[in-house]
Amino acid sequence: MNPRLTQSQQRTICAQLRRFKLKLLYKASIHGFTGAAFHQRCDNRSPTVSVGYNNSGFVFGGYTKQPFSQSGQYVNDDQAFLFTFNGENLIKYPVTNPTYAVRMTANSGPYFGEDLVLVNGSKAVTYSNPGNYYNFPAAEMHGNDLNMTECEVYEVEGTTELERAWRTVIWESEKRTELIESIKSYKPTVSSVTQPRVLLIGPVGAGKSSFFNSVSSVFRGHVTNQAIAGSSSTSLTTQFRTYSVKDGREGKPLPIILCDTMGLEETKGAGLDIDDLSSILKGHLPERYQFNPSAPLHPEAHGYRTSPGLKDKIHCVAYVIDASKVSIMPTGLEEKLDAIRRKVNLMGIPQLVLLTKVDEACPLVKEDVRNVYKSGYIKDVFSCVVSYRFRRSALGSVCRCPVLFR
Repeated sequence: MNPRLTQSQQRTICAQLRRFKLKLLYKASIHGFTGAAFHQRCDNRSPTVSVGYNNSGFVFGGYTKQPFSQSGQYVNDDQAFLFTFNGENLIKYPVTNPTYAVRMTANSGPYFGEDLVLVNGSKAVTYSNPGNYYNFPAAEMHGNDLNMTECEVYEVEGTTELERAWRTVIWESEKRTELIESIKSYKPTVSSVTQPRVLLIGPVGAGKSSFFNSVSSVFRGHVTNQAIAGSSSTSLTTQFRTYSVKDGREGKPLPIILCDTMGLEETKGAGLDIDDLSSILKGHLPERYQFNPSAPLHPEAHGYRTSPGLKDKIHCVAYVIDASKVSIMPTGLEEKLDAIRRKVNLMGIPQLVLLTKVDEACPLVKEDVRNVYKSGYIKDVFSCVVSYRFRRSALGSVCRCPVLFR
C-alpha cells in the first residue's frame, strides 16, 4: 500500500506536528470509499492526518489528536486544524471552536466540525461548508472541486516514553566531574600528536559553533562565545577555524582541538565544498582559510600545507545534526552527507553523530532533558540518522553511542 502523499509533503506535515513519521492506515481506492471501511481501519487510532485528493490537483485535509469512533458525538480538540498544500507549502486553518472540532459519524470518513468531510455519506465526494468551526476559503482549500480521486488517513507516530532507557546515563555531579577529569587527563597513543583534531560537520544552523562554545564554557567555568554562533539561512562560519579548549580562565589547553567548518547547504555552489573537505581531512587547509563554495582550495593558495604531518590531519569527524529537522532534511542535503560519509570512510577516520536541539524535537525531553534516553522519538531519530542518512555500510565506522546535546 503506497502512500500518495509525497515524501516532501509528509516531511512538511511532520515538521508542523514535531513528529517523526506518518503510517498509512486507510486508502480509499483500496479499502473502499465508505464510512465502514474507514472506521474499520482507523477507529481508536490517534493522532491522525486525513488527506483528500481531487482531479484539480488539490491536496487537503485535517489533523486531530482524538481517536476516531462511531459514537455520533462531537469531540473536543484544541489542536485540530485543516490544511491544504500550495505547491510544497502547507496552509493551516486552526479550529475556531475546539468543542466541535471533530464529529464521529458512522456513515462518513473523517468529519471535521460541520465544515469539511472526506468520503461524505460513503461516497467519493467532499462536503465543504466553511465558517462554522473552521475558517477557510473553499477555492484555496480544494478549488471547489468536491469529487475525490483518493482519500488517505495516516497515524502520526512520534513521542513515546520508553519503559527502559536505551542508553544508561548517570545524571549525577560526581559522574560529570569524573568525565571532565578523564578528558583533561587524556593522552594520545601517538607521541607526535598532542592534540587530536575533531572536525565538526553539519547543515547550516545545526549548532556546530554553539557546540564548541558550550564545551568551552563548561571547561572554562563561565559562558564563552569564542566561535560565531547564531541563526541564519546561510552559514555564519565562513573560515576554517581550529579551537583549543582551555581548562579554567587561564588554564592550559586540553588534549583536543575542535575544528569548525562552513555549514552544509542543499544547493550546489553553496556551503562547504566537498573538495575543500578533502583538503581539511588531509591537513592541507591553513587556519582561517576563507571558504569559497564556488572555488575550492588549490595548492597554490596562500598557507596551503603541501606536506602536512599527522598532527595536522583530522583524527575524528563529528556529524552535528539538528534532531528537530531530521524528518524534513532536503534530499540534496542527505546526498551531500552521504558523499561526505563515503569519503571519510575511505580514509578510515572514526566518525560519530551529535544530535543537537533534542528538546526542540521532543516535548518529553523539553520537559526534562534527563528523559532524552527514554524518548522513543529521539531513539528513532538517531537510528534514522545512522541507518539511513549514513547508510548501513557505514555502521562499522560510525560511533554507535550517540552524543546528545541541547
